[in-house]
Amino acid sequence: MLYLLIINLQKTKQMKQTITFGQFQDAFYNMDRQGQFSYPAKKALFEYFEEYEDSVGEEIELDVIAICCDYTEYDSLEDFWQEYDKEDFPNIEAIEWHTQVIPIGDDAFIIQTF
Repeated sequence: MLYLLIINLQKTKQMKQTITFGQFQDAFYNMDRQGQFSYPAKKALFEYFEEYEDSVGEEIELDVIAICCDYTEYDSLEDFWQEYDKEDFPNIEAIEWHTQVIPIGDDAFIIQTF
């Protein structure tokens, strides 16, 4: 489960809330970003963030806008090559040398934008 950080107006105390995948999706809808990622991409991001929290032992704050700025979904390498040079990044392994890659199914993937 991810944790949603809620900060009160006085900025003296913080309250954290564990969220489900459904609430994660709702957060995108509430920020008018529901179309930013496909359903499988949101699921992959949610699982990635859960694994990240477990691996570092710290809770992270859900910031939909930051996620939308920091991560990009691609349907395939051909889609990726529309923005990046094919000679520099001929395959997924080359991309992984430069940034975090989160696979989605067979061909699609998410990268941490660089």
